[in-house]
Amino acid sequence: MKVDVCFSPALYPYYADSNNYIVVVVDIFRATTTMCAALKNGAKCIIPVASIEEAQQYKAKGYLVGAERNVKRCDFADFGNSPFDYTKEKVEGKEIVFTTTNGTQAIEAAANADVLTIGAFSNISALTEFCIQKQKDVMILCAGWNNRFNIEDTLFGGALAERLVVKGYASASDATKVALSMWQEAKSELKSYINRTEHIKRLEANNLQDSVEYCLTVDTANLVPLYDNVNKVLKL
Repeated sequence: MKVDVCFSPALYPYYADSNNYIVVVVDIFRATTTMCAALKNGAKCIIPVASIEEAQQYKAKGYLVGAERNVKRCDFADFGNSPFDYTKEKVEGKEIVFTTTNGTQAIEAAANADVLTIGAFSNISALTEFCIQKQKDVMILCAGWNNRFNIEDTLFGGALAERLVVKGYASASDATKVALSMWQEAKSELKSYINRTEHIKRLEANNLQDSVEYCLTVDTANLVPLYDNVNKVLKL
């Protein structure tokens, strides 16, 4: 078995056999962390949509909607893209429509994968065990930023790849080796390493840095969301 890392949704179409992988979509700051938090707090499912227009259509039908663009909550939405928005009192038993700048675009890009899940530091141990049990190749798809490379998602790619390599997976590409190398350099002082990223600056500029520590904390959500590509929902 092998583990690969795709640095951006724009690169995903170039992985010809990617639909045969377990595809793990990751958007550390903050979409996949937020979706894990919502499901942990009892949301019935997440309905990821790529566009604002789709989210507004769902809102008009009475759905609860989380929507964000360029780190800011959309004015029509019930929630933004912070894991702290999705409390048990607000989401338990509810279907949540969700759209973000990068994370939901990455889910749409990989929607036809044989197995599609989402990953974050918050569910990394559960996700590792899931991949090992499935005995399938793994593709870590970084949401990045507007189809460009970013550091935080690649670091998660290295962290998950490291755990899988220890369990017998092989590194599939130069991209995996780069992600592993970055993780080895960063993991002892992760917060300091992350503080140099572009996205930290975006969050700080909008007073949204309160979720950073949570997004970097391991194993706050012991769950593995799976994408149902018939009904187009993420659920446990």
